[in-house]
Amino acid sequence: MGVRVTDLTEADIPGAVSAIQEAFADDPYNNWVFDKSKFNPQRNAASLGIRCRWGIRNGIFQVAKEGGSHEILGVAMWLKAQRTDQPISWHDWFEGWRLWFNQVGMNLWYGRGGLIVKRYYIWKEAQAKVQSQVWTDPRGYYFLNIMVVVPGAQGRGIGRQMMRAVTDRADAEGLPCYLESSRDEPNMRIYGRFGFRFAAELECDDNGDAIRLFAMVREPGAGPQSQPPPPN
Repeated sequence: MGVRVTDLTEADIPGAVSAIQEAFADDPYNNWVFDKSKFNPQRNAASLGIRCRWGIRNGIFQVAKEGGSHEILGVAMWLKAQRTDQPISWHDWFEGWRLWFNQVGMNLWYGRGGLIVKRYYIWKEAQAKVQSQVWTDPRGYYFLNIMVVVPGAQGRGIGRQMMRAVTDRADAEGLPCYLESSRDEPNMRIYGRFGFRFAAELECDDNGDAIRLFAMVREPGAGPQSQPPPPN
């Protein structure tokens, strides 16, 4: 049987968390925002679990599985497009606070788990600045927050299948998509195959200890894009 892309369920969360942790174990952003000598994988798993449950209710969080198997081969976490010219809904306001309280409870139980809070807010500030420049469509953007395929399943078109599950929807609605990559190579080239183009750079600098993230945008119906090298 072939690979199926389905909406994330509660039963899928442990496998999805494991796949994300494996994929991001040596991610440049994770290495920068966490003190690895204090990193707590249990706390990180709890945080990802909270995010997954929020996504089940509010996002487009999906998993790829072999037909007939429960093994998670890939995970995609998309945030739905939100209009920027309208106030936030009461539902979204409530869900935002619900997420925040769950995270506070997790921090009280586990501590920060190596998270360098200052750097987290440096990233959020850089992200807000770039999004204010790049997000020019008031109807909003489908935001690809995480896309991973476990190493043993790579090269089988699973990433393409998960990507198309949402980009086809965005195309049908005439809406753009957005993502941030923590690596220029090979990520930007891979995302370019799906129509994403380099839009801006996020520079996250903590007194000289800095990383770069690469914001990319996909216009509705976009074909493969050749990526110019990001600025040095």
